Amino acid sequence: MDLSHLKNKIAIVGVGYTPQGKIPGRTAASFHIEAVRNAIEDAGITKDDIGALIVYRHFDAIAGDYETTAFTIGEQLGVSPAIISQEHQCTRGWLFNSIGLLNSGLVNYVVISYGDNARSGKRSYVKELSGGKATDELAAYGDLSTMAKYAMLARRAMDTYGTGPDVWKEISVAQRRWAQLNPIAAMHGKPLDYEGYYAANMVVDPLRLLDATPSSDGGRAIVLTTAERAKMLKNPPVYIRGIGSANRPVSPFKLDLEDDRNAATVSSRMAFEMAGIEHKDVDACELYDCFTYTVEATLRDYGFFKPSEVKEFITAERLGPGGELPVNTSGGMLSEAYYMGLTPVAEAVMQLMGRCGDRQLGKVPGSKTPEIIVCSDNGGVFQSHATLVLSRED
Repeated sequence: MDLSHLKNKIAIVGVGYTPQGKIPGRTAASFHIEAVRNAIEDAGITKDDIGALIVYRHFDAIAGDYETTAFTIGEQLGVSPAIISQEHQCTRGWLFNSIGLLNSGLVNYVVISYGDNARSGKRSYVKELSGGKATDELAAYGDLSTMAKYAMLARRAMDTYGTGPDVWKEISVAQRRWAQLNPIAAMHGKPLDYEGYYAANMVVDPLRLLDATPSSDGGRAIVLTTAERAKMLKNPPVYIRGIGSANRPVSPFKLDLEDDRNAATVSSRMAFEMAGIEHKDVDACELYDCFTYTVEATLRDYGFFKPSEVKEFITAERLGPGGELPVNTSGGMLSEAYYMGLTPVAEAVMQLMGRCGDRQLGKVPGSKTPEIIVCSDNGGVFQSHATLVLSRED
Protein backbone atom coordinates (compact mmCIF):
# COMPACT_ATOMS: atom_id res chain seq x y z
CA MET A 1 0.00 0.00 0.00
CA ASP A 2 1.53 3.30 -1.11
CA LEU A 3 0.63 6.02 1.37
CA SER A 4 3.33 8.48 0.35
CA HIS A 5 0.76 11.05 -0.78
CA LEU A 6 -0.32 11.41 2.87
CA LYS A 7 3.17 12.04 4.24
CA ASN A 8 3.25 15.18 6.41
CA LYS A 9 -0.23 16.22 5.25
CA ILE A 10 -1.76 15.99 8.74
CA ALA A 11 -0.50 17.41 12.03
CA ILE A 12 -1.32 17.16 15.72
CA VAL A 13 -1.66 20.67 17.12
CA GLY A 14 -3.03 20.41 20.64
CA VAL A 15 -3.04 18.15 23.71
CA GLY A 16 -5.48 18.21 26.60
CA TYR A 17 -4.68 16.88 30.07
CA THR A 18 -6.83 16.54 33.19
CA PRO A 19 -6.04 15.76 36.81
CA GLN A 20 -5.06 12.10 36.91
CA GLY A 21 -4.55 9.28 39.36
CA LYS A 22 -7.37 8.68 41.82
CA ILE A 23 -9.96 11.44 41.55
CA PRO A 24 -13.11 10.34 43.43
CA GLY A 25 -16.51 11.83 42.72
CA ARG A 26 -15.98 12.40 38.98
CA THR A 27 -17.89 10.89 36.08
CA ALA A 28 -16.13 9.44 33.07
CA ALA A 29 -17.85 12.04 30.88
CA SER A 30 -16.44 14.88 32.98
CA PHE A 31 -12.90 13.76 32.16
CA HIS A 32 -13.70 13.65 28.44
CA ILE A 33 -15.16 17.15 28.59
CA GLU A 34 -12.21 18.60 30.48
CA ALA A 35 -9.66 16.93 28.24
CA VAL A 36 -11.35 18.18 25.07
CA ARG A 37 -11.74 21.68 26.45
CA ASN A 38 -8.06 21.81 27.34
CA ALA A 39 -6.99 20.34 24.00
CA ILE A 40 -8.87 22.85 21.87
CA GLU A 41 -7.65 25.69 24.08
CA ASP A 42 -4.11 24.37 23.71
CA ALA A 43 -4.51 24.25 19.93
CA GLY A 44 -5.92 27.76 19.81
CA ILE A 45 -9.28 26.85 18.28
CA THR A 46 -12.87 26.93 19.57
CA LYS A 47 -15.39 24.17 20.14
CA ASP A 48 -17.30 25.32 17.06
CA ASP A 49 -14.25 24.44 14.95
CA ILE A 50 -14.59 20.74 15.82
CA GLY A 51 -15.68 18.95 12.66
CA ALA A 52 -15.28 15.44 14.02
CA LEU A 53 -15.40 14.16 17.59
CA ILE A 54 -14.03 10.66 18.05
CA VAL A 55 -14.49 9.17 21.51
CA TYR A 56 -11.63 6.72 21.82
CA ARG A 57 -13.43 3.81 23.45
CA HIS A 58 -16.76 2.79 24.97
CA PHE A 59 -16.74 1.29 28.46
CA ASP A 60 -19.54 -0.02 30.62
CA ALA A 61 -20.54 2.49 33.27
CA ILE A 62 -19.22 1.80 36.78
CA ALA A 63 -19.64 3.12 40.34
CA GLY A 64 -23.17 4.41 39.75
CA ASP A 65 -22.08 6.41 36.70
CA TYR A 66 -24.24 6.63 33.59
CA GLU A 67 -23.30 5.40 30.14
CA THR A 68 -20.77 7.59 28.38
CA THR A 69 -21.35 7.86 24.65
CA ALA A 70 -20.12 10.16 21.90
CA PHE A 71 -23.56 11.80 21.95
CA THR A 72 -23.19 12.44 25.69
CA ILE A 73 -19.82 14.11 25.17
CA GLY A 74 -21.05 16.16 22.23
CA GLU A 75 -24.11 17.34 24.15
CA GLN A 76 -22.15 18.36 27.23
CA LEU A 77 -19.54 20.13 25.10
CA GLY A 78 -22.32 21.98 23.29
CA VAL A 79 -21.08 21.00 19.84
CA SER A 80 -22.69 19.58 16.70
CA PRO A 81 -19.84 18.06 14.66
CA ALA A 82 -20.42 16.66 11.20
CA ILE A 83 -18.94 13.37 12.41
CA ILE A 84 -19.36 11.72 15.81
CA SER A 85 -17.76 8.34 16.36
CA GLN A 86 -16.94 5.88 19.14
CA GLU A 87 -15.31 2.46 19.06
CA HIS A 88 -16.98 -0.24 21.12
CA GLN A 89 -14.20 -2.81 20.82
CA CYS A 90 -10.41 -2.44 20.84
CA THR A 91 -9.98 -1.85 17.11
CA ARG A 92 -7.74 1.14 16.46
CA GLY A 93 -9.55 2.93 13.64
CA TRP A 94 -9.25 6.46 15.00
CA LEU A 95 -5.96 7.12 13.19
CA PHE A 96 -7.04 6.26 9.64
CA ASN A 97 -10.51 7.71 10.22
CA SER A 98 -9.06 11.06 11.31
CA ILE A 99 -6.62 11.26 8.41
CA GLY A 100 -9.31 10.30 5.90
CA LEU A 101 -11.73 12.94 7.16
CA LEU A 102 -9.12 15.69 7.12
CA ASN A 103 -7.50 14.75 3.83
CA SER A 104 -10.88 14.55 2.10
CA GLY A 105 -11.79 18.05 3.26
CA LEU A 106 -14.96 16.87 4.99
CA VAL A 107 -13.80 18.48 8.24
CA ASN A 108 -11.14 20.96 9.33
CA TYR A 109 -10.38 19.70 12.83
CA VAL A 110 -10.69 16.30 14.49
CA VAL A 111 -10.64 15.81 18.26
CA ILE A 112 -9.90 12.41 19.82
CA SER A 113 -10.85 12.06 23.49
CA TYR A 114 -10.46 9.50 26.26
CA GLY A 115 -11.90 9.63 29.76
CA ASP A 116 -12.59 7.17 32.55
CA ASN A 117 -13.13 6.91 36.29
CA ALA A 118 -11.59 3.45 36.27
CA ARG A 119 -9.47 3.72 39.39
CA SER A 120 -11.96 5.21 41.83
CA GLY A 121 -14.72 3.11 40.30
CA LYS A 122 -12.60 -0.08 40.40
CA ARG A 123 -13.14 -1.07 36.78
CA SER A 124 -12.69 -4.78 36.16
CA TYR A 125 -11.29 -6.22 32.96
CA VAL A 126 -12.54 -9.71 33.75
CA LYS A 127 -15.22 -10.50 31.17
CA GLU A 128 -15.12 -14.27 31.31
CA LEU A 129 -17.14 -14.46 34.52
CA SER A 130 -20.39 -12.72 35.44
CA GLY A 131 -22.29 -13.33 38.64
CA GLY A 132 -20.00 -16.26 39.40
CA LYS A 133 -20.89 -17.96 36.10
CA ALA A 134 -18.76 -18.39 33.01
CA THR A 135 -19.58 -16.20 30.01
CA ASP A 136 -17.62 -18.41 27.61
CA GLU A 137 -15.73 -21.69 27.54
CA LEU A 138 -12.36 -20.03 28.20
CA ALA A 139 -13.12 -19.71 31.91
CA ALA A 140 -12.88 -23.47 32.27
CA TYR A 141 -9.20 -23.23 31.30
CA GLY A 142 -8.34 -20.41 33.70
CA ASP A 143 -8.51 -17.74 30.98
CA LEU A 144 -10.30 -15.24 33.18
CA SER A 145 -9.00 -11.83 32.11
CA THR A 146 -7.17 -9.77 29.54
CA MET A 147 -4.07 -10.21 31.68
CA ALA A 148 -4.38 -13.99 31.43
CA LYS A 149 -4.38 -13.75 27.63
CA TYR A 150 -1.24 -11.60 27.60
CA ALA A 151 0.36 -13.91 30.16
CA MET A 152 -0.21 -16.88 27.87
CA LEU A 153 1.59 -15.13 25.01
CA ALA A 154 4.36 -13.94 27.33
CA ARG A 155 4.89 -17.55 28.43
CA ARG A 156 5.06 -18.64 24.81
CA ALA A 157 7.73 -15.98 24.18
CA MET A 158 9.68 -17.30 27.16
CA ASP A 159 9.67 -20.77 25.62
CA THR A 160 10.41 -19.50 22.11
CA TYR A 161 12.93 -16.70 22.66
CA GLY A 162 14.22 -17.14 26.21
CA THR A 163 12.72 -13.90 27.47
CA GLY A 164 11.10 -13.57 30.90
CA PRO A 165 11.06 -11.54 34.12
CA ASP A 166 14.78 -10.77 33.84
CA VAL A 167 13.88 -8.81 30.66
CA TRP A 168 10.58 -7.36 31.85
CA LYS A 169 12.14 -5.96 35.00
CA GLU A 170 14.32 -3.78 32.78
CA ILE A 171 11.23 -2.26 31.14
CA SER A 172 9.46 -1.73 34.45
CA VAL A 173 12.49 -0.07 36.05
CA ALA A 174 13.28 2.06 32.99
CA GLN A 175 9.79 3.49 32.80
CA ARG A 176 9.71 4.12 36.54
CA ARG A 177 12.93 6.13 36.12
CA TRP A 178 11.19 8.28 33.52
CA ALA A 179 8.27 8.76 35.89
CA GLN A 180 10.62 10.28 38.47
CA LEU A 181 11.14 13.15 35.99
CA ASN A 182 7.40 13.63 35.40
CA PRO A 183 5.61 15.38 38.28
CA ILE A 184 2.13 14.35 37.09
CA ALA A 185 3.01 10.65 36.77
CA ALA A 186 1.21 8.29 39.14
CA MET A 187 4.54 6.75 40.15
CA HIS A 188 6.40 10.04 40.56
CA GLY A 189 8.24 9.93 43.87
CA LYS A 190 8.06 6.13 43.94
CA PRO A 191 11.37 4.84 42.53
CA LEU A 192 11.74 1.17 41.69
CA ASP A 193 14.73 -1.16 41.70
CA TYR A 194 15.09 -4.77 40.62
CA GLU A 195 14.52 -6.08 44.12
CA GLY A 196 11.25 -4.18 44.29
CA TYR A 197 10.16 -5.61 40.96
CA TYR A 198 10.76 -9.20 42.05
CA ALA A 199 9.03 -8.55 45.38
CA ALA A 200 5.77 -7.73 43.60
CA ASN A 201 3.08 -10.38 43.80
CA MET A 202 2.62 -12.80 40.93
CA VAL A 203 -0.82 -12.11 39.43
CA VAL A 204 -1.03 -14.38 36.38
CA ASP A 205 2.11 -16.45 35.93
CA PRO A 206 4.52 -15.31 34.54
CA LEU A 207 3.33 -11.70 34.97
CA ARG A 208 3.73 -9.87 38.27
CA LEU A 209 1.79 -6.89 39.54
CA LEU A 210 4.47 -4.51 38.23
CA ASP A 211 4.23 -6.04 34.76
CA ALA A 212 0.69 -4.65 34.46
CA THR A 213 -0.65 -1.17 33.94
CA PRO A 214 -2.72 0.17 36.85
CA SER A 215 -6.06 1.85 36.14
CA SER A 216 -6.34 5.63 36.19
CA ASP A 217 -8.99 8.26 36.61
CA GLY A 218 -8.68 11.17 34.21
CA GLY A 219 -8.67 11.97 30.53
CA ARG A 220 -6.57 12.90 27.53
CA ALA A 221 -7.40 14.48 24.17
CA ILE A 222 -5.59 15.53 21.00
CA VAL A 223 -6.47 17.81 18.08
CA LEU A 224 -5.58 17.01 14.47
CA THR A 225 -5.79 19.21 11.39
CA THR A 226 -4.19 19.66 7.99
CA ALA A 227 -0.57 20.76 7.72
CA GLU A 228 -1.66 24.02 6.09
CA ARG A 229 -3.95 24.99 8.95
CA ALA A 230 -1.43 23.77 11.52
CA LYS A 231 1.07 26.39 10.42
CA MET A 232 -1.39 29.14 11.33
CA LEU A 233 -1.89 27.97 14.92
CA LYS A 234 0.09 28.83 18.03
CA ASN A 235 1.85 25.53 18.74
CA PRO A 236 4.68 24.16 16.60
CA PRO A 237 2.98 21.44 14.52
CA VAL A 238 3.83 17.80 14.99
CA TYR A 239 3.54 16.18 11.58
CA ILE A 240 2.33 12.67 10.89
CA ARG A 241 5.14 11.50 8.66
CA GLY A 242 4.18 7.84 8.55
CA ILE A 243 1.15 5.74 9.43
CA GLY A 244 0.32 2.08 9.53
CA SER A 245 -2.71 0.07 10.54
CA ALA A 246 -3.28 -3.67 10.55
CA ASN A 247 -5.47 -6.32 12.12
CA ARG A 248 -5.00 -10.02 12.82
CA PRO A 249 -8.53 -10.94 13.93
CA VAL A 250 -7.91 -14.36 15.42
CA SER A 251 -8.24 -15.57 19.00
CA PRO A 252 -5.17 -14.74 21.10
CA PHE A 253 -4.36 -18.38 21.79
CA LYS A 254 -4.06 -18.91 18.03
CA LEU A 255 -1.54 -16.12 17.46
CA ASP A 256 1.88 -17.21 16.19
CA LEU A 257 4.77 -15.11 17.47
CA GLU A 258 6.70 -15.65 14.24
CA ASP A 259 3.84 -14.88 11.84
CA ASP A 260 4.87 -12.03 9.51
CA ARG A 261 1.16 -11.13 9.23
CA ASN A 262 1.02 -10.06 12.88
CA ALA A 263 -0.64 -6.67 13.24
CA ALA A 264 2.37 -4.86 14.73
CA THR A 265 4.73 -6.22 12.09
CA VAL A 266 2.51 -5.18 9.18
CA SER A 267 1.54 -1.83 10.68
CA SER A 268 5.11 -0.78 11.49
CA ARG A 269 6.36 -1.80 8.06
CA MET A 270 3.73 0.41 6.43
CA ALA A 271 4.57 3.37 8.67
CA PHE A 272 8.34 3.14 8.27
CA GLU A 273 8.07 2.82 4.50
CA MET A 274 5.72 5.78 4.23
CA ALA A 275 7.96 7.90 6.46
CA GLY A 276 11.09 6.86 4.55
CA ILE A 277 13.02 6.06 7.72
CA GLU A 278 15.12 3.27 9.18
CA HIS A 279 15.42 2.22 12.79
CA LYS A 280 18.59 4.27 13.23
CA ASP A 281 16.60 7.43 12.44
CA VAL A 282 14.27 7.00 15.42
CA ASP A 283 15.06 9.26 18.36
CA ALA A 284 12.52 7.78 20.80
CA CYS A 285 9.57 5.41 21.01
CA GLU A 286 6.31 6.02 22.84
CA LEU A 287 4.69 2.59 22.95
CA TYR A 288 1.43 1.11 24.12
CA ASP A 289 2.47 -0.65 27.34
CA CYS A 290 -0.51 -2.37 28.90
CA PHE A 291 2.06 -4.92 30.09
CA THR A 292 5.85 -4.94 30.14
CA TYR A 293 5.81 -7.81 27.66
CA THR A 294 3.83 -5.62 25.24
CA VAL A 295 6.81 -3.24 25.06
CA GLU A 296 9.17 -6.12 24.32
CA ALA A 297 6.85 -7.59 21.69
CA THR A 298 6.34 -4.22 19.97
CA LEU A 299 10.06 -3.43 19.76
CA ARG A 300 10.68 -6.95 18.46
CA ASP A 301 7.88 -6.88 15.88
CA TYR A 302 8.95 -3.39 14.78
CA GLY A 303 12.38 -4.85 14.01
CA PHE A 304 14.48 -2.95 16.54
CA PHE A 305 16.18 -6.19 17.56
CA LYS A 306 16.29 -9.85 16.57
CA PRO A 307 14.40 -12.16 18.94
CA SER A 308 17.64 -13.88 19.94
CA GLU A 309 19.03 -10.49 21.05
CA VAL A 310 16.24 -9.65 23.49
CA LYS A 311 18.34 -9.84 26.66
CA GLU A 312 21.14 -7.76 25.19
CA PHE A 313 18.87 -5.13 23.67
CA ILE A 314 16.29 -4.50 26.38
CA THR A 315 18.05 -2.90 29.32
CA ALA A 316 17.03 -0.09 31.64
CA GLU A 317 20.14 1.78 30.58
CA ARG A 318 19.13 1.70 26.90
CA LEU A 319 15.43 2.51 27.37
CA GLY A 320 15.63 4.80 30.40
CA PRO A 321 16.84 8.41 30.88
CA GLY A 322 20.12 8.97 29.04
CA GLY A 323 19.74 5.77 27.01
CA GLU A 324 20.27 5.47 23.28
CA LEU A 325 16.61 4.54 22.62
CA PRO A 326 14.34 6.36 25.09
CA VAL A 327 11.05 4.50 25.51
CA ASN A 328 7.89 5.86 27.18
CA THR A 329 9.43 9.04 28.48
CA SER A 330 6.38 10.06 30.54
CA GLY A 331 6.56 6.79 32.45
CA GLY A 332 4.09 5.26 30.01
CA MET A 333 0.85 3.63 31.03
CA LEU A 334 2.83 1.51 33.48
CA SER A 335 4.04 4.49 35.52
CA GLU A 336 2.26 7.65 34.31
CA ALA A 337 -1.42 7.05 33.51
CA TYR A 338 -3.60 4.62 31.57
CA TYR A 339 -5.31 6.43 28.70
CA MET A 340 -4.76 3.69 26.16
CA GLY A 341 -3.19 4.91 22.89
CA LEU A 342 -3.49 8.57 23.86
CA THR A 343 -0.87 8.15 26.60
CA PRO A 344 1.97 7.45 24.14
CA VAL A 345 0.72 9.80 21.41
CA ALA A 346 0.29 12.75 23.77
CA GLU A 347 3.80 12.27 25.17
CA ALA A 348 5.33 12.09 21.70
CA VAL A 349 3.61 15.34 20.72
CA MET A 350 4.74 17.11 23.89
CA GLN A 351 8.32 15.89 23.39
CA LEU A 352 8.42 17.09 19.78
CA MET A 353 6.95 20.44 20.82
CA GLY A 354 9.64 20.72 23.51
CA ARG A 355 7.17 20.97 26.41
CA CYS A 356 8.24 18.15 28.74
CA GLY A 357 10.17 19.97 31.45
CA ASP A 358 12.72 17.88 33.33
CA ARG A 359 12.14 14.83 31.12
CA GLN A 360 12.51 16.77 27.87
CA LEU A 361 14.78 14.92 25.48
CA GLY A 362 17.72 17.13 24.64
CA LYS A 363 17.79 18.39 28.24
CA VAL A 364 18.07 15.01 29.96
CA PRO A 365 21.82 14.24 30.19
CA GLY A 366 22.90 11.87 27.43
CA SER A 367 19.83 12.54 25.28
CA LYS A 368 19.31 14.41 22.02
CA THR A 369 16.58 16.78 20.88
CA PRO A 370 14.08 14.53 19.10
CA GLU A 371 13.24 14.94 15.45
CA ILE A 372 11.44 11.62 14.87
CA ILE A 373 9.38 9.65 17.41
CA VAL A 374 7.57 6.37 16.75
CA CYS A 375 4.29 5.63 18.54
CA SER A 376 2.24 2.46 18.80
CA ASP A 377 -1.38 1.74 19.64
CA ASN A 378 -2.23 -1.88 20.38
CA GLY A 379 -5.79 -3.20 20.40
CA GLY A 380 -7.29 -6.36 21.78
CA VAL A 381 -4.53 -8.86 22.53
CA PHE A 382 -2.07 -8.04 19.75
CA GLN A 383 -4.97 -8.32 17.30
CA SER A 384 -5.23 -4.69 16.19
CA HIS A 385 -2.39 -2.21 15.77
CA ALA A 386 -1.70 1.34 14.63
CA THR A 387 1.73 2.91 14.15
CA LEU A 388 2.59 6.60 13.86
CA VAL A 389 5.87 8.17 12.87
CA LEU A 390 5.79 11.75 14.14
CA SER A 391 8.25 14.50 13.27
CA ARG A 392 8.93 18.13 14.09
CA GLU A 393 9.38 19.30 10.50
CA ASP A 394 7.44 18.68 7.31
